[in-house]
Amino acid sequence: MLYELLRSRRSIRKFQNRGVEKEKLDTILKCALLSPSSRAIRPWEFIAVTDPGVLKRLSGCKEYGSDFLAGAPLGIVVIADSNACDVWVEDASIASIFIQLSAQSLGLSSCWIQVRERFRPDGVKAEEYIKRTLEIPGKYSVECIVAIGYPGEEKKAYSDDELLYGKIHVNSF
Repeated sequence: MLYELLRSRRSIRKFQNRGVEKEKLDTILKCALLSPSSRAIRPWEFIAVTDPGVLKRLSGCKEYGSDFLAGAPLGIVVIADSNACDVWVEDASIASIFIQLSAQSLGLSSCWIQVRERFRPDGVKAEEYIKRTLEIPGKYSVECIVAIGYPGEEKKAYSDDELLYGKIHVNSF
């Protein structure tokens, strides 16, 4: 059930020293390609990174919150042609969540690394650093990287008692 999958999905930043099987990677990428987009433009594209050296370089893409990527066996860089669609950020974000939920459904864990509007300690935009590292053409924008692997840490599932029911409104605020 989707609800149970959502309750158990947590951001995991420590991964086992174990690769993600090709079949699982293929399934995750097919799920990403099934992601909806505004007017079916599908401005997103995905770069699956499994090379430990490249993952290590990408882990330095921003000042905070990306270093754990060096310990992940897989990172999926979510990019989009920002000229193709005015809501490319939303389209890329939805695709990123499809990636995370499909990984979770396959017994893997993940964590979103925000890239857009983030910077390295030297002031270089995280997006520009990633584009140079992966030779991404100029017309693309980088939304995020999703780190994926077998969990190397445990976090308990959310309980119904933890849900913020006060943020739900019906028919009016």
